[in-house]
Amino acid sequence: MTTRYGLHGKLTASEGNRDKLAAILLEASRLVSTAKGCQLYLISTDKEDDNAVWVTEAWDSKEDHDNSLSVPGVRELIGQAMPILASMPQEGQELRILGGTGIN
Repeated sequence: MTTRYGLHGKLTASEGNRDKLAAILLEASRLVSTAKGCQLYLISTDKEDDNAVWVTEAWDSKEDHDNSLSVPGVRELIGQAMPILASMPQEGQELRILGGTGIN
């Protein structure tokens, strides 16, 4: 059985900036979707927290995930997101993906 690398994390925008943060992350998802090993890069808002945006990622390997930070434009989007965060991002929850629907 092949295992893949996953990451699930919450980013909290400063008051009133959730939609802006989500838009930046959606653009990031478009960019990294072309990266080697990207299986899923999902952006979600939290119906319980008006400032939270969740990012759920699935990759062929941790190395592919780490290399996605060098995709042109990704660092610039990180630079746009940082000033509108309410706090530094918490370390995401790393997952060992076994399989399931939507994972090839």
